[in-house]
Amino acid sequence: MSTETPGLPLTGERTVPGIAEENYWFRRHEVAYVHLAERCADAVVLEAGCGEGYGADLLAARASFVVGLDYDALTASHVGKAYPDVRVVRGNLAGLPLRTGSVDVVANLQVIEHLWDQEGFLAECRRVLRPGGLLLVTTPNRITFSPGRDTPLNPFHTRELSASELDGLVRDAGFAVEFLGGVHHGPALREVDRRFGGSVVDAQVAVAMSGGGWPEDLLAAVAGVRVEDFEIHSDDVDASLDLVVVARA
Repeated sequence: MSTETPGLPLTGERTVPGIAEENYWFRRHEVAYVHLAERCADAVVLEAGCGEGYGADLLAARASFVVGLDYDALTASHVGKAYPDVRVVRGNLAGLPLRTGSVDVVANLQVIEHLWDQEGFLAECRRVLRPGGLLLVTTPNRITFSPGRDTPLNPFHTRELSASELDGLVRDAGFAVEFLGGVHHGPALREVDRRFGGSVVDAQVAVAMSGGGWPEDLLAAVAGVRVEDFEIHSDDVDASLDLVVVARA
């Protein structure tokens, strides 16, 4: 089983492209970048917490300029080498190393759940945004990601949010929420869910917890997941997999 991309290990805290066993999670994250890329057209964009860099690179195809910010030195080095269209800056999300009012869009995808001071981070996002700029946030839906729990199942997460909690957090930071929706399985993935006892996510978790090898049928299903197999909409947000917010400063 491959566990890394060239130069960047798969830690469990981030998803990376090119790994069959990781493909479901990669596509589930990638769909948000595809969905939100239009919001970045001709804009100066900060991706706050760029991880492996594939998303910042995708946004760079539409934006006029993209800054990819990450605290980890190995990650920043990898992004700089792998994605020449992204300007890489190493820094802490608790104090964004950008001038006030210097960017049109702040993208923060699958990151806010890792932060201890989410309120402080959103205040920093508002500071670096120009008046009328956009904040793009995605995060796992607490209701479906860690059901029935007050603490996250994922050991890398510090605070997960429901749709109402995320909406309130963003509004309290002074943003006007323009869209609040979620990522859902489309028809093809709902059929995969049915084949694997109701949840392909649970089937993957069971393999990870067992420490054993992947069943061939499950690995084939996971490796075959496409961006198009997910849907993003505002219906039944509490049942969504990941939350998606677009808000204006």
